Formats: sequence, C-alpha cells, structure tokens
Amino acid sequence: MAATEVDVVVLGLGPGGEYAAQKLAEAGLRVVGVDKGLVGGECPFYGCIPSKMMIRAADSLAEARRAVTLGGEVDVTPDWRLVAERIDKQATNHWDDSSHVERLTDAGVEILRGTGRLDGPGRVLVAGTDGSAHELVATRGVILNAGTVPATLPIAGLEGTPYWTNREVVRLAELPESMVVIGAGPIGCELTQAFARFGVRVTLLEVGDRILGPEEPESSEVVHGVLTAEGVDVRAGVRIEGVAHDGGFRVTLADGEVVSADQLLVAAGRRTQLSGIGLASVGLADDLKVVETDERLRAGERLWAVGDITGKGQFTHVSMYQAAVVVRDILGEDGPWADYRAVSRVTFTDPEVGSVGMTERQAREAGLNVVVSVAQIPESSRGWIHQVGNEGIIKLVGDADRRVLVGASSVAPYGGEVLGLLAAAVHAEIPLATLRTMHFAYPTFHRAIEVALAGLDS
Repeated sequence: MAATEVDVVVLGLGPGGEYAAQKLAEAGLRVVGVDKGLVGGECPFYGCIPSKMMIRAADSLAEARRAVTLGGEVDVTPDWRLVAERIDKQATNHWDDSSHVERLTDAGVEILRGTGRLDGPGRVLVAGTDGSAHELVATRGVILNAGTVPATLPIAGLEGTPYWTNREVVRLAELPESMVVIGAGPIGCELTQAFARFGVRVTLLEVGDRILGPEEPESSEVVHGVLTAEGVDVRAGVRIEGVAHDGGFRVTLADGEVVSADQLLVAAGRRTQLSGIGLASVGLADDLKVVETDERLRAGERLWAVGDITGKGQFTHVSMYQAAVVVRDILGEDGPWADYRAVSRVTFTDPEVGSVGMTERQAREAGLNVVVSVAQIPESSRGWIHQVGNEGIIKLVGDADRRVLVGASSVAPYGGEVLGLLAAAVHAEIPLATLRTMHFAYPTFHRAIEVALAGLDS
C-alpha cells in the first residue's frame, strides 16, 4: 500500500474537525477528513439541534397553558408527530449528511469514510467502510477530534435491555405513556421536561445529592422545583440496584422500591472513545480518558486535539473555538491561543440555566477571596411582569481582591441570552466598578444583574 502525502489529516468530523478541515482547505492546504459516522457529528444529528427542537415545541405548550393566568382559556393538544417530522426533515434531512459533505468537498477537503488510526507522528492508517485501506502521511500534522459516545452505567441487568440514549429519542415517532430517566445532568433534565410537557409520566433518578450537580446549588434548586411543579417525580441521592425488562422496565432502588415505566432513558453523560486509535504510536498512553494539550491545542509531535476529548467542556462552541486556534497555529499565524477562564454553557430547561467561569465552590477551592451575591428573578421588574414561569436567579461570584467577576449563573426565561453580559464580564475581567456604571434597560431580565452587583458589597 503506497502512502499518500497530504498536508493535514483530520480524524473525526464533528463540529471542531469539520470547521478545521474546511478552513485549512480554503487556505490552500491538502486536507483529508476521516470519519466512519455522519459528517457533522453528534450535534446536528443526535444532540444540540434536534433536542432543542423538542424543547422549543415543549416550551410552546407550557407557555400556551400559562395563558389561563395571563390572557384567557387555551385548549392545547400535544402532537409529537409535528416534532418528529421537523427533526426528520429540517434538522437531520432524514439523517443524511450530504450537505455537510458537500460543504467540505466544495472547500477542497477529501473525505474518507472509515476508521483512522495513528501510526506515528503525522501518519494515519485508514480502514475504509468499503473495505479499502489507506496510508496517509500528513506533512503539517494530524488533528484529533475523536468525540464521545453516550456513557453506559454498571447497573445489574441494564446491558441487553432496549433502553434509550439521546440517539434513540431523537428518532421517536411517538412517545410512551411513562418513562424513567436515569441521570439528571443537562441532557436528562432537558429531555425530562420536554417529554413531561408532552404528557409523558416521568420519574427522574439521580445518584448525586442534587440534580445538575456541576451547577450552583441555587440553580439546581430552581430547576428541581420547576420540574416537580410540572408533575415530574424527581429523586436525587438514590442508589439503583438493578434494571429488568419484560415488555416494560422495572428499576429497583436500594430501599427495595421498584419504579416501573414503559421506557427507560439513560442520560448518564458521555465518554471519550480514545482506545484503539494508536495513541501509543505518538508517545501517549493508550488508555487515556482525556488528551492533554497546550494553549495551541498541541498534543504531541505534529498532533493537535480538539473537542470533547480535551476535557475542556463537551460543547460545540468549545470544539469550534479550539479548532480556530489550531487553524491559526497550523497556518503560522499569531494567537490568540486557548483561554478557558470564561467558558460558558447553557442547560436548555425552562428556565434556562446559563453559567460561565467558576462556581462559588470552585472559586473557594482555588483559594480566592470570594464574594457572592444572589438576586431573585421573580422579584425583578421583568420577573414580576412575567408572573408565571418566572422562576430563576442571578448569582455572581467575585474575587474581592481583584474586584472582578470570576463566575456567574443566569437562571431565568432566556437565561442563556441574559448570560451574554456576564460572560463578557468574566472573559474581559471588567472591573465591578465599571459594571455598576452601566445602564440596565428597564424592564428586562438582565436588569437583575444590577441588583446582584449591588449585593456584592452588602
């Protein structure tokens, strides 16, 4: 097998790999992208986009039901078929990645369908899905974007049952009457609320002591209360002994209680898939869970890594941000290089949970002189006007010595949008004194930030 010399090989064409491949090809480099799955990755086909279509539909139902308090009687009849059709036709094009492929090939990227394996610095072996074999030599180097897959759980009896992950639920043509969701992270909470608003009886189980564990306790408390008020049976701090399936699911808890439902969704987060891709050939351990990188995303000789495998946040925006850094490095441009002080994230429940930077606990563990303030959204001008569905908080975490914000949370209707100002403040280290001189438009949700800022000195 003769080796083919190229400039760059991209292993994995999720959002970050796709972005890097296109930009480098447009810059005139010979780029080969390798992926055995759908080009575009998890986000457009099984994650961000289809799930947010579900959430948008569910939120519209909830808002219609609130009309009885605000404007009059409304009769709402949920119809999941509308959601399924929109995901099938608009989000995924029937799970066809041709639009992603065409965008790359139009830019000059050559795509190989198959599994790639590192074979030394700058060398990649590809086993094509069509039985072909390829040996590639990348003179500039290799970009590793291996991504993640849904995590499994070591629960007795679970393996072999037809449980769902996010990959199955985005393809649902109809909904079950009842469901157990294991895992109350962002995915579990988002899908739980969406299905409950479509009339599914949902029990949400979380082994941690609270839902949305990585978020601020105040944020978790708000979402827990909203889900409970909407009829979800939310249970945190549970231990699951086993799962059985005989047409329906039975989940046995440590206290002997059995929770039964038509379907089971496992939303236990995601795990990296780095075994078997030849890491040892480039001087790295074969059993890595995360690939360590420097500020230029370099992971080794002629090797860069982007996306979930870097451990900097399993978010599309982080992957694409990292890809832009890699493109600059490969093209010999100056920075800026990677900076993760102000990574933002949003959980798209209703209310949305937006967060940036450090939590209060992380700031204290880092040894900072921490000052904290919490403002209540229902007590804000917009929250009072909004009335129903107005739950939420603004929480600010400040460094009292430097007088800047190091973290913030925005839990509110449109909380992800309200987060914008706070993300800029953390990223640019805008002095608290400067933030206090701003004009906060009245009456908006983001005006609660002004109240929280005032509370930092109280």
